[in-house]
Amino acid sequence: MATPTLYPRVGLSKEEIIRYSRHLITPEVGMAGQLKLKQARVLCIGTGGLGSAIAIYLGAAGVGKLGLVDSDVVEVSNLQRQVLHGTSDVGRSKLDSARDTILEINPHVELETYEARLKRENALRILADYDVVVDGTDNLPSRYLLSDACVLLGKPLVHGSVYRFEGQATVFNAQHGPCYRCVYPDPPPPELVQRIAVGGILGVQPGIIGCIQALETIKLILGKGKPLIGRLLVFDGLNLKFREVKLRRNPACPSCGAHPTITRELMNYEEFCGIRGPAHPAPGGVSEVTAPEVKKIVEEGKPCILIDLGERQEYEAGHIPGARSIPLGELLFHLHEFSWADDLVVYSGREGRSREAAATLLSANFRKTRVLKGGFLAWAEQGRPPAAKS
Repeated sequence: MATPTLYPRVGLSKEEIIRYSRHLITPEVGMAGQLKLKQARVLCIGTGGLGSAIAIYLGAAGVGKLGLVDSDVVEVSNLQRQVLHGTSDVGRSKLDSARDTILEINPHVELETYEARLKRENALRILADYDVVVDGTDNLPSRYLLSDACVLLGKPLVHGSVYRFEGQATVFNAQHGPCYRCVYPDPPPPELVQRIAVGGILGVQPGIIGCIQALETIKLILGKGKPLIGRLLVFDGLNLKFREVKLRRNPACPSCGAHPTITRELMNYEEFCGIRGPAHPAPGGVSEVTAPEVKKIVEEGKPCILIDLGERQEYEAGHIPGARSIPLGELLFHLHEFSWADDLVVYSGREGRSREAAATLLSANFRKTRVLKGGFLAWAEQGRPPAAKS
């Protein structure tokens, strides 16, 4: 759990006592907790959808020093979810817009802005001055970079991600639990990442997850409650459900494992997330299972997870009994639901989708992954009619 560096004790001004009065009468915060917040240094990476909620609530809560990293300008399409910015800010630097908004909410916050992209050349230097790092990014290279940098510096990383109506949040802390690499040892194929990157998102989703990240950050600073270390909170906005998944530390993790290989320098993360090495097997290297073999598995009730990669309408038109519907573009957001020991069989109406999914699963250490040879068509042609429409 994070413990901010102690500075010479400073009190609260009369105005601050009035401003934070609801904190001061909250037993878990009180004067001691508010002073911890005032002495804390938090770095938020990104001032977009997640970063908006994170920065607004940490600033309002009285975090003493708040660092913001971003290099983009405000665009009209941002305004549906990035509430730090307004229509009059279009074309401005996001950092300038964020500064105006936060200081209007709380002028007592010390803001430090970094108008740059976080890269291996500057990450360790920027992160070094902060107690807690909060991930408000939306791309894989930055997530791996932040995780590795926080492990090297011994800092907790409050993680969040959103997609369409779904969201996730956790706290990666190498001292007490897994890091990002423990959960995702290798990046998925670039084409699947691109498929997700161009997907939609409901504007309120990053607000919900960003608020959870802000809450986890405050808990770390106060040393109160049970942080999301080793626990992944999954939010289904469409059905308004929360559930929790346990995350385990990987002893062989190259970043935080027993014998780490990432010990001094950070790597080229764009290249790392764009290559196809041994972790992404070529189509010929993916194991296959035939329709009769799947039929036997289904009839005998053997432990096996069947994954239908088609879109929802395809699944409703026909699927293998007991198969789960996970469209290919949503696969990354469901990896936490499986165990590395699970027997996974993926299929779809098109061979390419199945092999792309298999490559992703194999890269994430789901070694017992197979592809249904011939896909759903093979299943239907061998005596198994499509399931009744729902």
